[in-house]
Amino acid sequence: MTKQHYIRPLDLKHGRVDMNHGAGGRASMQLIDELFARAFDNEWLRQGNDGALLELPAAPEGQRLVMATDGHVISPIFFPGGDIGCLAVHGTVNDVAMLGATPLYLAASFILEEGFALADLKRVVDSMAAASRAAGVPIVTGDTKVVERGKGDGVFIATTGIGCVPEGRRIGGAQCRPGDVVLLSGTIGDHGVAVLSQRESLEFETAIVSDTAALHTLVAGLLAAVPEGAVRCLRDPTRGGLATTLNEIARQSRVSIVLEEGQVPVRSAVAAACELL
Repeated sequence: MTKQHYIRPLDLKHGRVDMNHGAGGRASMQLIDELFARAFDNEWLRQGNDGALLELPAAPEGQRLVMATDGHVISPIFFPGGDIGCLAVHGTVNDVAMLGATPLYLAASFILEEGFALADLKRVVDSMAAASRAAGVPIVTGDTKVVERGKGDGVFIATTGIGCVPEGRRIGGAQCRPGDVVLLSGTIGDHGVAVLSQRESLEFETAIVSDTAALHTLVAGLLAAVPEGAVRCLRDPTRGGLATTLNEIARQSRVSIVLEEGQVPVRSAVAAACELL
């Protein structure tokens, strides 16, 4: 006998995304309920509306909102040290933090390609959920769409984040002045080489892994340790790397930036990989 109203659970081990998962009907709701809602579960997501009704934390008058959005497309979607899921969380949390703000909430939109393995989608979603919880920034609303086979690249993720910044704090690319110093918080090139090595099936004697991470606690510690106004600009270099980032800052602030190449920290394994590539 079959149970009345029985719906077979998602086959998260062998199943594939199909067009029904993006059609807005039963299959769509099943994907949302059994995968996304279960992984990202929190009180705001449970509201079940098209948007989340949020409460802002008590803050002094004059505190402002910061909003940032980013699209994430990467090949391969899994790489040493991370994947597109945690990268989507880290990237948007960091964009909010780079304005000196405290990240509060995230929204996520998924564009899935027909035929994408549900096991891989679950791996991405679980990684994203873990990164969100580790950062203390919940994913409170989202959307899912499916495109026909051959019209996507497995999964694309768009994330939006909001946060709040104290009154009087001015941090941005237009704030730099002659005499300011450029500081790097770590070595450069790790993430790019980790992705490229996987994409090109290259093996190096030393493991090169992505340094993707949420940086808002690092930023908060920095701002707490120095006088207000001492930090003029913060950036989380992504595509284009250090060179593109500094060119953007120079253009925004209308200054020139002089670098001492020997002072730019690059791991020897990354430098060797760059020579090879």
